[in-house]
Amino acid sequence: MRSIWNGAISFGLVSIPVKLMNATENRSISFRQIHLEDDGRIRYRKFCELEDREVAQAEIGKGYQDADGTIIPVTDEDLAKLPLPTARTIEILAFVPEDRIDPIQLDNAYYLSANGLPATKPYALLREALRRSGKVAVAKYALRGRERLGMLRAADEVITMHGLLWPDEIRAPEGVAPDRKVTVRDKELDLADALMDTLGDVDLDDLHDDYRTALEELITAKAEGKHLEPVAEPEGGKVLDLMAALEKSVQAAQQSRGAGGEETTGEAAVRRLPERASAGTTPKEVGGKKSTSTAKKATGRTTPGKAATTGKATSGSTGTRKPPAKKAAAKKTADKLTSTTRKSTSTPAAKATKATREKPTTAKKPATKKATAKKSTASKRTA
Repeated sequence: MRSIWNGAISFGLVSIPVKLMNATENRSISFRQIHLEDDGRIRYRKFCELEDREVAQAEIGKGYQDADGTIIPVTDEDLAKLPLPTARTIEILAFVPEDRIDPIQLDNAYYLSANGLPATKPYALLREALRRSGKVAVAKYALRGRERLGMLRAADEVITMHGLLWPDEIRAPEGVAPDRKVTVRDKELDLADALMDTLGDVDLDDLHDDYRTALEELITAKAEGKHLEPVAEPEGGKVLDLMAALEKSVQAAQQSRGAGGEETTGEAAVRRLPERASAGTTPKEVGGKKSTSTAKKATGRTTPGKAATTGKATSGSTGTRKPPAKKAAAKKTADKLTSTTRKSTSTPAAKATKATREKPTTAKKPATKKATAKKSTASKRTA
């Protein structure tokens, strides 16, 4: 790997000579500008606008254009004289937890390599200290004509450095969030969670650039004089029903992941419950005594309702329930119960039952009197 910067890490009183190397590479396909008539390359030439002639690279320097258009020349000697302590040093400022760094600040990534044998021991010391503490180092360094902010962390057996944007380079998200307030229902969140669980995890090493692959195939086909068939665009469009779109996404994810089983349509099956027997059936005919107990039960069922009604009326008119009202309600209930019992007893069936019960009692009374007379006669004779 070719180094792009040589310097040292300043770690307190410890100085670690290091080399800086790019940790990433750009693999995008680049194009050249051509002349459409003959496919000739379009090239840019550097001209001096005052002399109107092409100049060589050795004649080109740097200059700052002021607001009024004035050019202020700045030479390499001027830049070298700047009091910049980080010109050749990565100066560690502090050690902070990794979650303190907002990912939006991350910029380019670099590898730091120990520069020379004497730098091996302090390099390993810093790497292991970062790994054991679980923290990252915030540092300042100068690269490509400007001072930058960086983050050092331990990755495998090396120390990596990520360029960080300065806090004033991060734009506030003003006007980015939706203007109107949106309410998200729990059912929608449940479907979104189900979709996230269905998609599952992914191995980042398995991901690749499909667009670059298709572009390479296109270039290869044109070089060989072949014609590529257009690829159908994926389904998409305006989301009209969020719930339906989420359900469809879950089903599609399950199919793509090979989740076996029947598909769920999201429609609930409606089944009719078996009809219950009607509560208003005709009661069986019963005798006098049963009708009396039935009347008592009926009276007992209706009495609490009437008593509650009386209690409500009393509380509605006076605001409190008075004891006399309760006694009056209880007395009225007892009178109704007595009258109901009498009426039920006066029915033909009840009279018949009563007569049946009274007949044996009436027949036994004369026998009792005769037995008493015999006993009294026998006692007189004995005397």
